[in-house]
Amino acid sequence: MVKGLFRRAGRSKRGGDVEQYPIWPNLPAMMFALARTWPDKPMLRCFRNGVWHSIAWGTFGRMAASCARHLRTAGVAAGDRVAIVSENRPEYPIAETALMALRAVPVPTYVTNTVADHAHILRDSGARAAIVSTPALAGALREAGRLAGGLDLLVVIDGPPDDAGGSPRLMHWTDLVADSAAPDDIALEAVAIPADALACLIYTSGTGGAPKGVMLPHRSILSNCRGAFELLRPLRLKDEVYLSYLPASHSYEHTVGLYFLPSIGTEIAYCRGVEHLATDMLTVRPTILTAVPRVLEVIRSRLLTQVARQARWQQALFHRAIELGIKRADGQRLSFGDHLVDGLLDRLVRAKVRARFGGRLKAAMSGGARLEPEVGRFFLALGLMIMQGYGQTEAGPVISANPPDAIRIDTVGRVLEDVDIRLAEDGEILVHGDLVMDGYWGLPEATAAVIRDGWLHTGDIGALDDDGYLRITDRKKDMIVLSGGENVSPARVEGMLMAEPEISQAVVAGDGRSSLTALVVPAQGYDDVAAALAVTRVNHRLSVTERIRKHAVVEPFTVENGLLTPTQKIRRMLVIRANSDVLATLHG
Repeated sequence: MVKGLFRRAGRSKRGGDVEQYPIWPNLPAMMFALARTWPDKPMLRCFRNGVWHSIAWGTFGRMAASCARHLRTAGVAAGDRVAIVSENRPEYPIAETALMALRAVPVPTYVTNTVADHAHILRDSGARAAIVSTPALAGALREAGRLAGGLDLLVVIDGPPDDAGGSPRLMHWTDLVADSAAPDDIALEAVAIPADALACLIYTSGTGGAPKGVMLPHRSILSNCRGAFELLRPLRLKDEVYLSYLPASHSYEHTVGLYFLPSIGTEIAYCRGVEHLATDMLTVRPTILTAVPRVLEVIRSRLLTQVARQARWQQALFHRAIELGIKRADGQRLSFGDHLVDGLLDRLVRAKVRARFGGRLKAAMSGGARLEPEVGRFFLALGLMIMQGYGQTEAGPVISANPPDAIRIDTVGRVLEDVDIRLAEDGEILVHGDLVMDGYWGLPEATAAVIRDGWLHTGDIGALDDDGYLRITDRKKDMIVLSGGENVSPARVEGMLMAEPEISQAVVAGDGRSSLTALVVPAQGYDDVAAALAVTRVNHRLSVTERIRKHAVVEPFTVENGLLTPTQKIRRMLVIRANSDVLATLHG
Protein backbone atom coordinates (compact mmCIF):
# COMPACT_ATOMS: atom_id res chain seq x y z
CA MET A 1 0.00 0.00 0.00
CA VAL A 2 1.29 3.45 -0.87
CA LYS A 3 -0.11 6.92 -0.31
CA GLY A 4 1.74 8.94 -2.92
CA LEU A 5 3.50 8.77 -6.25
CA PHE A 6 5.80 11.33 -7.79
CA ARG A 7 7.82 11.02 -10.93
CA ARG A 8 10.33 13.54 -12.18
CA ALA A 9 9.18 13.83 -15.76
CA GLY A 10 11.68 14.22 -18.58
CA ARG A 11 12.30 17.84 -19.52
CA SER A 12 12.86 19.45 -22.87
CA LYS A 13 15.98 21.46 -23.58
CA ARG A 14 16.41 24.64 -21.62
CA GLY A 15 18.83 27.45 -22.21
CA GLY A 16 18.67 27.45 -26.01
CA ASP A 17 20.96 24.99 -27.73
CA VAL A 18 22.58 23.56 -24.57
CA GLU A 19 23.59 19.98 -25.29
CA GLN A 20 21.90 17.01 -23.70
CA TYR A 21 23.95 14.65 -21.56
CA PRO A 22 25.40 11.93 -23.84
CA ILE A 23 24.21 8.35 -23.60
CA TRP A 24 27.26 6.31 -22.62
CA PRO A 25 27.29 2.47 -22.70
CA ASN A 26 29.32 2.27 -19.48
CA LEU A 27 31.79 4.22 -17.32
CA PRO A 28 35.18 3.23 -18.83
CA ALA A 29 33.83 3.78 -22.35
CA MET A 30 32.81 7.27 -21.25
CA MET A 31 36.23 8.03 -19.75
CA PHE A 32 38.20 6.81 -22.79
CA ALA A 33 35.87 8.68 -25.18
CA LEU A 34 36.41 11.91 -23.27
CA ALA A 35 40.18 11.34 -23.27
CA ARG A 36 39.99 11.08 -27.05
CA THR A 37 37.81 14.21 -27.31
CA TRP A 38 39.82 16.41 -24.89
CA PRO A 39 43.43 15.15 -25.14
CA ASP A 40 44.98 18.46 -24.01
CA LYS A 41 42.30 19.58 -21.54
CA PRO A 42 43.41 19.62 -17.86
CA MET A 43 41.68 16.82 -15.98
CA LEU A 44 43.42 16.11 -12.67
CA ARG A 45 45.54 18.28 -10.39
CA CYS A 46 47.53 17.24 -7.33
CA PHE A 47 50.15 18.68 -4.96
CA ARG A 48 53.50 16.87 -4.98
CA ASN A 49 57.01 17.88 -3.99
CA GLY A 50 55.90 21.36 -3.06
CA VAL A 51 54.10 22.25 -6.31
CA TRP A 52 50.79 21.55 -8.06
CA HIS A 53 50.95 19.16 -11.02
CA SER A 54 48.34 18.75 -13.76
CA ILE A 55 47.39 15.70 -15.82
CA ALA A 56 45.58 16.15 -19.13
CA TRP A 57 42.82 13.87 -20.39
CA GLY A 58 45.06 12.38 -23.08
CA THR A 59 47.66 11.36 -20.49
CA PHE A 60 44.91 9.92 -18.31
CA GLY A 61 43.64 7.73 -21.17
CA ARG A 62 47.11 6.43 -21.98
CA MET A 63 47.87 5.64 -18.32
CA ALA A 64 44.53 3.91 -17.75
CA ALA A 65 45.01 1.70 -20.81
CA SER A 66 48.58 0.87 -19.78
CA CYS A 67 47.39 0.01 -16.28
CA ALA A 68 44.70 -2.28 -17.69
CA ARG A 69 47.17 -4.17 -19.91
CA HIS A 70 49.62 -4.78 -17.08
CA LEU A 71 46.92 -5.80 -14.61
CA ARG A 72 45.64 -8.33 -17.15
CA THR A 73 49.17 -9.70 -17.59
CA ALA A 74 49.41 -9.97 -13.79
CA GLY A 75 46.33 -12.17 -13.76
CA VAL A 76 43.46 -9.77 -13.07
CA ALA A 77 40.45 -11.01 -15.05
CA ALA A 78 36.80 -10.20 -15.62
CA GLY A 79 34.78 -10.56 -12.43
CA ASP A 80 37.80 -10.32 -10.11
CA ARG A 81 37.30 -7.97 -7.18
CA VAL A 82 40.21 -5.62 -6.51
CA ALA A 83 40.40 -3.42 -3.41
CA ILE A 84 41.56 0.19 -3.85
CA VAL A 85 42.92 1.72 -0.65
CA SER A 86 44.11 5.23 -1.33
CA GLU A 87 43.66 8.88 -0.56
CA ASN A 88 42.06 10.98 -3.29
CA ARG A 89 44.70 11.36 -6.01
CA PRO A 90 45.04 10.99 -9.81
CA GLU A 91 45.91 7.30 -9.54
CA TYR A 92 42.44 6.59 -8.14
CA PRO A 93 40.35 7.23 -11.29
CA ILE A 94 43.14 5.79 -13.44
CA ALA A 95 43.07 2.52 -11.50
CA GLU A 96 39.26 2.34 -11.45
CA THR A 97 38.93 3.00 -15.16
CA ALA A 98 41.54 0.34 -15.90
CA LEU A 99 39.83 -2.26 -13.72
CA MET A 100 36.38 -1.54 -15.12
CA ALA A 101 37.72 -1.76 -18.68
CA LEU A 102 38.85 -5.32 -17.86
CA ARG A 103 35.40 -6.04 -16.41
CA ALA A 104 37.07 -6.49 -13.04
CA VAL A 105 35.26 -4.98 -10.04
CA PRO A 106 36.88 -2.16 -8.04
CA VAL A 107 36.22 -2.26 -4.29
CA PRO A 108 36.90 1.27 -2.96
CA THR A 109 38.00 1.12 0.67
CA TYR A 110 38.75 3.74 3.33
CA VAL A 111 42.36 4.41 4.25
CA THR A 112 41.18 4.87 7.86
CA ASN A 113 40.02 1.26 8.11
CA THR A 114 41.65 -0.96 10.68
CA VAL A 115 43.36 -4.19 9.66
CA ALA A 116 40.24 -6.02 10.88
CA ASP A 117 38.05 -3.78 8.68
CA HIS A 118 40.22 -4.49 5.64
CA ALA A 119 40.14 -8.20 6.41
CA HIS A 120 36.34 -8.17 6.57
CA ILE A 121 36.07 -6.49 3.16
CA LEU A 122 38.66 -8.78 1.55
CA ARG A 123 36.98 -11.84 3.00
CA ASP A 124 33.44 -10.73 2.20
CA SER A 125 34.16 -9.55 -1.35
CA GLY A 126 36.56 -12.35 -2.17
CA ALA A 127 39.13 -9.82 -3.39
CA ARG A 128 42.55 -11.39 -4.00
CA ALA A 129 44.26 -8.22 -5.23
CA ALA A 130 44.64 -4.70 -3.89
CA ILE A 131 45.98 -1.34 -5.08
CA VAL A 132 47.25 0.83 -2.22
CA SER A 133 48.83 4.27 -2.03
CA THR A 134 51.61 3.87 0.55
CA PRO A 135 53.99 1.25 1.97
CA ALA A 136 52.22 1.60 5.32
CA LEU A 137 48.89 0.66 3.76
CA ALA A 138 50.63 -2.16 1.92
CA GLY A 139 51.65 -3.55 5.30
CA ALA A 140 48.09 -3.27 6.59
CA LEU A 141 46.66 -4.99 3.50
CA ARG A 142 49.25 -7.73 3.65
CA GLU A 143 48.22 -8.45 7.25
CA ALA A 144 44.52 -8.19 6.36
CA GLY A 145 45.09 -10.60 3.48
CA ARG A 146 46.66 -13.08 5.86
CA LEU A 147 43.60 -12.86 8.14
CA ALA A 148 41.20 -13.12 5.20
CA GLY A 149 42.77 -16.21 3.64
CA GLY A 150 45.34 -14.78 1.30
CA LEU A 151 46.14 -11.98 -1.14
CA ASP A 152 47.68 -12.77 -4.54
CA LEU A 153 48.61 -9.32 -5.87
CA LEU A 154 49.51 -6.04 -4.18
CA VAL A 155 50.16 -2.87 -6.20
CA VAL A 156 51.85 0.00 -4.36
CA ILE A 157 51.67 3.56 -5.72
CA ASP A 158 54.25 5.39 -3.58
CA GLY A 159 57.66 3.82 -3.11
CA PRO A 160 58.44 0.12 -2.83
CA PRO A 161 56.89 -1.65 0.16
CA ASP A 162 58.95 -3.73 2.55
CA ASP A 163 59.21 -6.96 0.59
CA ALA A 164 59.19 -9.89 2.96
CA GLY A 165 59.08 -12.31 0.02
CA GLY A 166 56.44 -14.87 -0.79
CA SER A 167 52.78 -13.95 -1.20
CA PRO A 168 51.34 -11.58 -2.29
CA ARG A 169 53.15 -10.70 -5.49
CA LEU A 170 54.25 -7.04 -5.32
CA MET A 171 54.07 -4.58 -8.20
CA HIS A 172 54.93 -0.90 -8.36
CA TRP A 173 52.53 1.60 -9.89
CA THR A 174 55.11 3.13 -12.22
CA ASP A 175 55.49 -0.24 -13.95
CA LEU A 176 51.74 -0.41 -14.59
CA VAL A 177 51.50 2.97 -16.33
CA ALA A 178 54.78 2.90 -18.29
CA ASP A 179 53.31 2.03 -21.70
CA SER A 180 53.24 4.90 -24.19
CA ALA A 181 50.90 3.15 -26.64
CA ALA A 182 47.57 4.71 -27.55
CA PRO A 183 44.59 3.44 -25.51
CA ASP A 184 42.57 2.37 -28.55
CA ASP A 185 42.71 -1.38 -27.87
CA ILE A 186 41.44 -1.13 -24.29
CA ALA A 187 38.93 1.59 -25.18
CA LEU A 188 37.48 -0.62 -27.93
CA GLU A 189 37.07 -3.51 -25.50
CA ALA A 190 35.35 -1.26 -22.97
CA VAL A 191 32.60 -0.22 -25.40
CA ALA A 192 31.20 -3.77 -25.37
CA ILE A 193 30.56 -3.82 -21.61
CA PRO A 194 26.78 -3.77 -20.97
CA ALA A 195 25.29 -1.04 -18.80
CA ASP A 196 23.83 -3.67 -16.47
CA ALA A 197 27.28 -5.15 -15.71
CA LEU A 198 28.63 -4.69 -12.20
CA ALA A 199 30.76 -1.53 -12.11
CA CYS A 200 31.95 -1.47 -8.50
CA LEU A 201 31.33 -2.83 -5.05
CA ILE A 202 31.04 -0.08 -2.45
CA TYR A 203 30.86 -1.01 1.20
CA THR A 204 28.51 1.06 3.31
CA SER A 205 30.40 2.96 6.00
CA GLY A 206 28.24 1.28 8.60
CA THR A 207 26.62 3.55 11.22
CA GLY A 208 25.69 0.25 12.84
CA GLY A 209 26.54 -3.38 12.08
CA ALA A 210 29.07 -4.84 9.68
CA PRO A 211 29.44 -2.97 6.36
CA LYS A 212 27.64 -4.56 3.42
CA GLY A 213 28.89 -4.55 -0.16
CA VAL A 214 26.54 -2.55 -2.40
CA MET A 215 26.58 -3.79 -6.01
CA LEU A 216 26.34 -0.75 -8.29
CA PRO A 217 26.04 -1.45 -12.04
CA HIS A 218 27.21 1.08 -14.64
CA ARG A 219 23.61 2.16 -15.31
CA SER A 220 23.23 3.24 -11.67
CA ILE A 221 26.11 5.73 -11.67
CA LEU A 222 25.34 6.90 -15.22
CA SER A 223 21.74 7.53 -14.18
CA ASN A 224 23.05 9.77 -11.39
CA CYS A 225 25.28 11.59 -13.87
CA ARG A 226 22.40 12.29 -16.25
CA GLY A 227 20.17 13.44 -13.42
CA ALA A 228 22.84 15.73 -11.98
CA PHE A 229 23.47 17.24 -15.42
CA GLU A 230 19.81 18.22 -15.78
CA LEU A 231 19.62 19.46 -12.19
CA LEU A 232 22.63 21.77 -12.58
CA ARG A 233 21.71 23.02 -16.05
CA PRO A 234 20.71 26.51 -14.74
CA LEU A 235 24.31 27.03 -13.54
CA ARG A 236 25.59 26.67 -17.13
CA LEU A 237 28.68 24.87 -15.90
CA LYS A 238 31.69 24.97 -18.19
CA ASP A 239 35.41 24.55 -17.51
CA GLU A 240 34.81 24.38 -13.76
CA VAL A 241 37.33 23.57 -11.03
CA TYR A 242 36.37 21.15 -8.26
CA LEU A 243 38.25 20.61 -4.99
CA SER A 244 37.97 16.95 -4.01
CA TYR A 245 38.40 16.23 -0.31
CA LEU A 246 35.66 13.77 0.72
CA PRO A 247 36.92 10.15 0.52
CA ALA A 248 36.54 8.71 -2.98
CA SER A 249 35.63 5.41 -1.31
CA HIS A 250 32.34 7.01 -0.25
CA SER A 251 29.61 6.65 -2.87
CA TYR A 252 28.83 10.39 -2.92
CA GLU A 253 32.35 11.49 -3.82
CA HIS A 254 32.83 8.36 -5.91
CA THR A 255 30.01 9.27 -8.29
CA VAL A 256 30.37 13.06 -8.25
CA GLY A 257 34.14 13.47 -8.15
CA LEU A 258 35.28 10.46 -10.16
CA TYR A 259 32.67 10.40 -12.91
CA PHE A 260 30.01 13.10 -13.10
CA LEU A 261 32.10 16.27 -12.82
CA PRO A 262 34.91 14.96 -15.06
CA SER A 263 32.28 13.97 -17.63
CA ILE A 264 31.25 17.63 -18.08
CA GLY A 265 34.84 18.85 -18.39
CA THR A 266 35.49 19.89 -14.80
CA GLU A 267 39.10 19.85 -13.63
CA ILE A 268 39.46 17.84 -10.42
CA ALA A 269 41.98 19.24 -7.91
CA TYR A 270 42.80 16.88 -5.06
CA CYS A 271 42.97 18.43 -1.61
CA ARG A 272 46.08 17.54 0.37
CA GLY A 273 43.90 16.49 3.28
CA VAL A 274 41.10 17.91 5.43
CA GLU A 275 43.67 19.70 7.58
CA HIS A 276 44.73 21.65 4.46
CA LEU A 277 41.20 22.32 3.21
CA ALA A 278 41.13 26.04 4.09
CA THR A 279 44.53 26.67 2.48
CA ASP A 280 43.76 24.62 -0.62
CA MET A 281 40.49 26.51 -1.15
CA LEU A 282 42.47 29.75 -1.34
CA THR A 283 45.01 28.22 -3.74
CA VAL A 284 42.73 26.18 -6.01
CA ARG A 285 39.83 28.65 -5.89
CA PRO A 286 37.19 26.03 -6.72
CA THR A 287 33.99 26.89 -8.54
CA ILE A 288 32.19 23.72 -7.37
CA LEU A 289 32.33 21.87 -4.04
CA THR A 290 30.64 18.97 -2.35
CA ALA A 291 30.17 19.05 1.39
CA VAL A 292 28.77 17.03 4.23
CA PRO A 293 26.75 18.87 6.89
CA ARG A 294 29.41 18.28 9.52
CA VAL A 295 31.96 20.34 7.54
CA LEU A 296 29.44 23.16 7.05
CA GLU A 297 28.55 23.10 10.74
CA VAL A 298 32.23 23.40 11.72
CA ILE A 299 32.82 26.31 9.32
CA ARG A 300 29.72 28.10 10.60
CA SER A 301 30.74 27.59 14.22
CA ARG A 302 34.22 28.98 13.59
CA LEU A 303 32.85 31.99 11.74
CA LEU A 304 30.46 32.81 14.57
CA THR A 305 33.23 32.39 17.14
CA GLN A 306 35.48 34.78 15.23
CA VAL A 307 32.67 37.32 14.84
CA ALA A 308 31.98 37.18 18.59
CA ARG A 309 35.57 38.38 19.20
CA GLN A 310 35.23 41.42 16.94
CA ALA A 311 34.15 44.94 17.85
CA ARG A 312 30.44 45.47 18.42
CA TRP A 313 29.98 47.49 15.25
CA GLN A 314 31.53 44.66 13.22
CA GLN A 315 29.25 42.14 14.89
CA ALA A 316 26.26 44.32 14.10
CA LEU A 317 27.23 44.48 10.41
CA PHE A 318 27.66 40.71 10.21
CA HIS A 319 24.33 39.92 11.83
CA ARG A 320 22.55 42.51 9.71
CA ALA A 321 24.04 40.87 6.61
CA ILE A 322 22.70 37.52 7.83
CA GLU A 323 19.27 39.00 8.57
CA LEU A 324 18.84 40.56 5.14
CA GLY A 325 20.37 37.54 3.41
CA ILE A 326 17.88 35.19 5.06
CA LYS A 327 15.01 37.43 3.97
CA ARG A 328 16.23 37.14 0.38
CA ALA A 329 16.76 33.39 0.68
CA ASP A 330 13.23 32.96 2.02
CA GLY A 331 11.79 34.95 -0.88
CA GLN A 332 10.76 37.98 1.18
CA ARG A 333 10.73 41.40 -0.46
CA LEU A 334 13.34 43.94 0.62
CA SER A 335 12.51 47.59 0.93
CA PHE A 336 14.40 50.17 -1.13
CA GLY A 337 16.49 51.05 1.92
CA ASP A 338 17.17 47.38 2.65
CA HIS A 339 18.37 46.92 -0.94
CA LEU A 340 20.89 49.72 -0.54
CA VAL A 341 22.15 48.41 2.79
CA ASP A 342 22.22 44.86 1.46
CA GLY A 343 24.47 45.83 -1.45
CA LEU A 344 26.87 47.58 0.89
CA LEU A 345 26.95 44.62 3.29
CA ASP A 346 27.64 42.29 0.39
CA ARG A 347 30.93 44.11 -0.22
CA LEU A 348 31.81 44.67 3.43
CA VAL A 349 30.80 41.32 4.92
CA ARG A 350 29.74 38.59 2.51
CA ALA A 351 32.59 39.08 0.04
CA LYS A 352 35.11 38.44 2.83
CA VAL A 353 33.39 35.17 3.75
CA ARG A 354 33.19 34.07 0.11
CA ALA A 355 36.89 34.84 -0.24
CA ARG A 356 37.62 32.11 2.30
CA PHE A 357 36.24 29.65 -0.24
CA GLY A 358 38.47 31.06 -2.97
CA GLY A 359 36.08 33.75 -4.17
CA ARG A 360 34.80 31.84 -7.25
CA LEU A 361 32.42 29.31 -5.71
CA LYS A 362 29.23 28.92 -7.72
CA ALA A 363 27.60 26.18 -5.66
CA ALA A 364 28.25 23.59 -2.97
CA MET A 365 26.29 20.35 -2.97
CA SER A 366 25.51 19.14 0.55
CA GLY A 367 24.75 15.48 1.07
CA GLY A 368 25.60 12.42 3.12
CA ALA A 369 23.46 13.44 6.12
CA ARG A 370 20.68 15.82 7.12
CA LEU A 371 21.57 19.51 6.88
CA GLU A 372 19.92 21.57 9.59
CA PRO A 373 17.92 24.32 7.79
CA GLU A 374 19.40 26.99 10.08
CA VAL A 375 22.89 26.04 8.89
CA GLY A 376 21.85 26.08 5.25
CA ARG A 377 20.16 29.47 5.56
CA PHE A 378 23.29 30.86 7.21
CA PHE A 379 25.39 30.15 4.12
CA LEU A 380 22.68 31.21 1.69
CA ALA A 381 22.44 34.49 3.59
CA LEU A 382 26.18 34.97 3.01
CA GLY A 383 25.76 34.54 -0.73
CA LEU A 384 27.04 30.95 -0.85
CA MET A 385 24.74 28.62 -2.78
CA ILE A 386 24.13 25.45 -0.78
CA MET A 387 22.14 22.78 -2.61
CA GLN A 388 21.01 20.13 -0.17
CA GLY A 389 20.40 16.69 -1.61
CA TYR A 390 19.50 13.21 -0.45
CA GLY A 391 20.60 9.74 -1.35
CA GLN A 392 21.92 6.35 -0.34
CA THR A 393 24.79 4.19 -1.49
CA GLU A 394 22.10 1.76 -2.65
CA ALA A 395 20.88 4.36 -5.15
CA GLY A 396 24.05 5.39 -6.84
CA PRO A 397 23.83 7.42 -4.42
CA VAL A 398 21.86 10.58 -5.38
CA ILE A 399 18.06 10.41 -5.26
CA SER A 400 17.06 14.06 -5.02
CA ALA A 401 18.57 17.55 -4.77
CA ASN A 402 17.59 21.19 -4.71
CA PRO A 403 17.70 22.88 -8.12
CA PRO A 404 20.03 25.90 -8.05
CA ASP A 405 17.34 28.27 -9.32
CA ALA A 406 14.67 27.17 -6.83
CA ILE A 407 16.31 26.21 -3.52
CA ARG A 408 14.15 25.26 -0.56
CA ILE A 409 16.82 24.59 2.03
CA ASP A 410 14.45 22.92 4.50
CA THR A 411 13.94 20.16 1.92
CA VAL A 412 16.21 17.77 0.03
CA GLY A 413 14.82 19.04 -3.25
CA ARG A 414 13.18 17.20 -6.11
CA VAL A 415 13.99 13.72 -7.31
CA LEU A 416 16.39 13.48 -10.23
CA GLU A 417 15.13 13.02 -13.74
CA ASP A 418 13.96 9.48 -14.58
CA VAL A 419 13.66 8.57 -10.89
CA ASP A 420 10.36 7.40 -9.41
CA ILE A 421 9.57 7.70 -5.71
CA ARG A 422 6.50 6.90 -3.70
CA LEU A 423 5.66 6.93 -0.01
CA ALA A 424 4.46 3.85 1.81
CA GLU A 425 1.59 4.05 4.31
CA ASP A 426 4.06 4.65 7.15
CA GLY A 427 5.84 7.38 5.16
CA GLU A 428 8.85 5.29 4.12
CA ILE A 429 10.47 6.52 0.92
CA LEU A 430 10.52 3.95 -1.89
CA VAL A 431 12.70 4.50 -4.96
CA HIS A 432 12.61 2.98 -8.45
CA GLY A 433 14.76 3.49 -11.54
CA ASP A 434 18.11 2.73 -13.16
CA LEU A 435 19.89 4.18 -10.13
CA VAL A 436 18.87 1.31 -7.82
CA MET A 437 21.62 -1.16 -6.90
CA ASP A 438 21.62 -4.80 -7.95
CA GLY A 439 21.71 -5.81 -4.29
CA TYR A 440 24.07 -6.59 -1.43
CA TRP A 441 27.04 -8.76 -2.29
CA GLY A 442 26.47 -12.33 -1.08
CA LEU A 443 23.38 -11.36 0.95
CA PRO A 444 20.25 -12.41 -0.97
CA GLU A 445 18.00 -12.20 2.10
CA ALA A 446 19.17 -8.68 2.98
CA THR A 447 18.68 -7.70 -0.67
CA ALA A 448 15.14 -9.12 -0.74
CA ALA A 449 14.33 -7.16 2.42
CA VAL A 450 15.10 -3.78 0.83
CA ILE A 451 14.29 -4.33 -2.87
CA ARG A 452 10.74 -5.52 -3.41
CA ASP A 453 9.17 -5.60 -6.87
CA GLY A 454 12.03 -3.40 -8.09
CA TRP A 455 11.42 -0.70 -5.45
CA LEU A 456 14.22 0.23 -3.04
CA HIS A 457 12.90 0.58 0.51
CA THR A 458 15.19 3.29 1.88
CA GLY A 459 14.30 3.05 5.57
CA ASP A 460 13.87 6.84 5.58
CA ILE A 461 10.60 8.54 6.46
CA GLY A 462 9.63 11.50 4.28
CA ALA A 463 6.92 13.74 2.89
CA LEU A 464 6.32 15.38 -0.50
CA ASP A 465 4.85 18.83 -0.95
CA ASP A 466 2.65 19.92 -3.85
CA ASP A 467 5.69 21.04 -5.90
CA GLY A 468 7.45 17.70 -5.56
CA TYR A 469 10.00 18.78 -2.93
CA LEU A 470 10.95 15.99 -0.57
CA ARG A 471 11.46 16.32 3.18
CA ILE A 472 13.20 13.68 5.26
CA THR A 473 11.70 13.46 8.72
CA ASP A 474 13.61 10.52 10.18
CA ARG A 475 15.18 7.13 9.81
CA LYS A 476 12.56 4.44 10.24
CA LYS A 477 14.80 2.29 12.40
CA ASP A 478 16.24 5.17 14.45
CA MET A 479 12.92 6.48 15.77
CA ILE A 480 12.93 6.80 19.57
CA VAL A 481 9.80 5.52 21.28
CA LEU A 482 9.41 6.88 24.81
CA SER A 483 7.81 4.86 27.59
CA GLY A 484 4.60 6.85 27.12
CA GLY A 485 4.39 5.73 23.49
CA GLU A 486 5.49 9.05 21.98
CA ASN A 487 7.65 8.87 18.83
CA VAL A 488 10.59 11.27 18.73
CA SER A 489 12.95 11.97 15.84
CA PRO A 490 16.52 11.93 17.19
CA ALA A 491 17.87 13.34 13.91
CA ARG A 492 15.77 16.49 14.29
CA VAL A 493 16.81 17.14 17.91
CA GLU A 494 20.47 16.32 17.26
CA GLY A 495 20.48 18.60 14.23
CA MET A 496 19.13 21.50 16.28
CA LEU A 497 21.71 20.92 19.02
CA MET A 498 24.62 20.81 16.58
CA ALA A 499 23.38 23.95 14.84
CA GLU A 500 24.28 25.85 18.02
CA PRO A 501 27.82 27.29 17.78
CA GLU A 502 28.69 26.00 21.26
CA ILE A 503 27.97 22.34 20.43
CA SER A 504 30.16 20.35 18.08
CA GLN A 505 28.52 16.91 18.32
CA ALA A 506 25.38 15.50 19.91
CA VAL A 507 23.58 12.18 20.29
CA VAL A 508 20.09 11.89 21.76
CA ALA A 509 18.95 8.78 23.64
CA GLY A 510 15.85 7.68 25.54
CA ASP A 511 14.26 4.69 23.81
CA GLY A 512 11.87 3.10 26.32
CA ARG A 513 12.49 5.85 28.86
CA SER A 514 10.17 8.58 30.08
CA SER A 515 12.22 11.42 28.57
CA LEU A 516 15.18 12.24 26.35
CA THR A 517 18.80 12.63 27.40
CA ALA A 518 21.72 13.85 25.34
CA LEU A 519 25.46 13.31 25.01
CA VAL A 520 27.13 16.50 23.81
CA VAL A 521 30.63 17.57 22.82
CA PRO A 522 31.40 21.31 23.19
CA ALA A 523 32.75 23.09 20.13
CA GLN A 524 36.33 24.32 20.10
CA GLY A 525 36.70 27.36 22.36
CA TYR A 526 33.60 26.59 24.46
CA ASP A 527 33.25 24.88 27.83
CA ASP A 528 30.62 22.74 29.56
CA VAL A 529 28.69 25.78 30.79
CA ALA A 530 28.37 27.22 27.28
CA ALA A 531 27.17 23.86 25.99
CA ALA A 532 24.57 23.67 28.78
CA LEU A 533 23.24 27.12 27.88
CA ALA A 534 22.96 25.99 24.25
CA VAL A 535 20.93 22.93 25.31
CA THR A 536 18.61 25.24 27.25
CA ARG A 537 18.13 27.49 24.20
CA VAL A 538 17.27 24.52 22.00
CA ASN A 539 14.80 23.20 24.57
CA HIS A 540 12.82 26.43 24.29
CA ARG A 541 12.21 25.62 20.61
CA LEU A 542 11.22 21.99 21.17
CA SER A 543 7.93 20.42 22.13
CA VAL A 544 7.57 19.07 25.66
CA THR A 545 8.14 15.51 24.42
CA GLU A 546 11.30 16.44 22.52
CA ARG A 547 13.02 18.40 25.28
CA ILE A 548 16.32 17.21 26.74
CA ARG A 549 15.78 16.54 30.44
CA LYS A 550 19.41 15.84 31.26
CA HIS A 551 22.64 15.90 29.32
CA ALA A 552 26.29 15.00 29.81
CA VAL A 553 29.45 16.32 28.22
CA VAL A 554 31.54 13.49 26.75
CA GLU A 555 34.76 13.04 24.79
CA PRO A 556 34.65 13.84 21.04
CA PHE A 557 33.44 11.24 18.57
CA THR A 558 36.27 10.58 16.11
CA VAL A 559 37.17 8.22 13.30
CA GLU A 560 40.05 6.97 15.46
CA ASN A 561 37.80 5.88 18.35
CA GLY A 562 35.32 4.34 15.93
CA LEU A 563 32.43 6.67 16.78
CA LEU A 564 32.57 8.62 13.53
CA THR A 565 32.54 7.28 9.98
CA PRO A 566 35.20 8.48 7.51
CA THR A 567 32.58 10.86 6.07
CA GLN A 568 31.93 12.41 9.49
CA LYS A 569 28.65 10.63 10.24
CA ILE A 570 28.12 9.90 13.92
CA ARG A 571 27.65 6.20 14.66
CA ARG A 572 24.69 6.76 16.98
CA MET A 573 24.30 3.25 18.34
CA LEU A 574 28.03 2.84 18.96
CA VAL A 575 28.12 6.20 20.79
CA ILE A 576 25.19 5.11 22.96
CA ARG A 577 26.85 1.77 23.64
CA ALA A 578 30.22 3.36 24.48
CA ASN A 579 28.54 5.77 26.91
CA SER A 580 26.04 3.36 28.44
CA ASP A 581 27.26 4.04 31.98
CA VAL A 582 26.85 7.80 31.52
CA LEU A 583 23.36 7.38 30.09
CA ALA A 584 22.37 5.02 32.92
CA THR A 585 23.34 7.74 35.40
CA LEU A 586 21.34 10.38 33.48
CA HIS A 587 18.25 8.20 33.29
CA GLY A 588 18.65 7.10 36.89
